[in-house]
Amino acid sequence: MAIHVSERAAQRIREVLRREGILEGGLRIGVKGGGCSGLSYVMQYETEKRPGDKVFEENGVKLFVDLKSYLYLNGTTLDWQDKLIESGFTFINPNAARTCGCGSSFSA
Repeated sequence: MAIHVSERAAQRIREVLRREGILEGGLRIGVKGGGCSGLSYVMQYETEKRPGDKVFEENGVKLFVDLKSYLYLNGTTLDWQDKLIESGFTFINPNAARTCGCGSSFSA
């Protein structure tokens, strides 16, 4: 399996990286304990692979994932939603048994 990034999300990631002046690298995604459902998604800019990382490249962007987070994110698609009230990244995670209302945390 892998972690996927939709074209909409990839376009947004490329825009943000370009605006931040990051020419090489991509987006690090992961999970940490916390949030109303037990685990929270985390994201940050990344310029290079760390030891043990899995790297996925799709639609012209790289996603970096540590091995622990990969256990919870395997098969996930990172998407971008543009809604009238809010816009942002969303995780479509087949491993999530329950998610919170805002979609920023889950339980496995």
